[in-house]
Amino acid sequence: MPELPEVERAASLTREIAQGRVIERVETTEDALVYCGITHDEFANAITGREVKGVGRYGKVFYITLDGEGPSPVFHFGMTGMIQVKGEEPTYYMPERLQSQTQAWPPRFMKVILLHSVNLLTSDVMGIQFIFHIAATATSPSAQLAFLDARRLGRIRLCASPMTEPPISNLGFDPILTMPNLEDYANAVCKRSCTIKNLLLDQSFNAGVGNWVADEILYQARVHPEQRTNALTDVQLTNLHRKTIDVCCKAVEVNADSSRFPDDWLFKHRWGKGKNVHTLVLPNGKPATIKWAKVGGRTSAYVTELQILLKKEPAFLHVRNPRTIGQLSQTKAGLISDEKSTPLSDAEAEVAQCSMKRKALKATGPASRMSKRIRNMSAIE
Repeated sequence: MPELPEVERAASLTREIAQGRVIERVETTEDALVYCGITHDEFANAITGREVKGVGRYGKVFYITLDGEGPSPVFHFGMTGMIQVKGEEPTYYMPERLQSQTQAWPPRFMKVILLHSVNLLTSDVMGIQFIFHIAATATSPSAQLAFLDARRLGRIRLCASPMTEPPISNLGFDPILTMPNLEDYANAVCKRSCTIKNLLLDQSFNAGVGNWVADEILYQARVHPEQRTNALTDVQLTNLHRKTIDVCCKAVEVNADSSRFPDDWLFKHRWGKGKNVHTLVLPNGKPATIKWAKVGGRTSAYVTELQILLKKEPAFLHVRNPRTIGQLSQTKAGLISDEKSTPLSDAEAEVAQCSMKRKALKATGPASRMSKRIRNMSAIE
């Protein structure tokens, strides 16, 4: 599934190809599943003749800002969506998966094409949703940009204000754009009692983190994917905060090109579930043992020697006031079910839900114990 780095790359590519140019014409095909709350004709009418002023991203969502009155198109890739420029390879995050792909145009499973020429949409293209015909400029040659989605789990919307409307308004912090400080992050994590892997996948907690990014963060932070959030140590919380930033920034820095990821990243060795021979080593130089487990319905890769599952909860939980202790003892540190994660498509596998409801306990007194813990974590950082 495309995650924050891949969507950032798509947004950057769209910006490079289309910004400052006019959408002269839009061809669409009907697809009530992919178009959310609008018809394909309404989508085309709303954006035709408008100039692309900018392209933004938040979490796994990216959007195009247009001039004049009217809404902006907002896109989510779902499980298999991607961007492809005519004459170039599809933007998979794993180059080896390109073997079955060609540069044939229009590409198979395409959903969106932004065109700087007047090629027509043909009826034999599988999965196509629309084509943008974008005017050429004196300095920019003709180009075509396609939105591909083999499984039709992507979503196309129109929003008057993308950043203040769903789906973006329902998302949590973005690790690159709006990462909270360590204290706020620790508070948010310790209020939960689900597994840390489930929490990292919850888009209403941190937007843009998917399966491989979550596993990479946990590996680098030395945290087991099944560790309960209310059993994390100060060192682990500090490491999680730091590595969430580091992993996302590094992946974006190399334009989500996995061949440029560091060799000591788990990403380079996690694939195949043991069928492939990996070369990941421990800090002492010995071979690492990679195992896989189902956490929240998703496959999690972890290194057994470095990611140890803690059995005992630390003495400090998320207690802010003595009056909450009784509530905590009755609910086992906030053990309340029916937590809701933020859905961005209908794919069940896309959103991993925490098993507990993230319900903050109201602070009615001094948070001395939390303050002391945060000071200790700041010292660690």
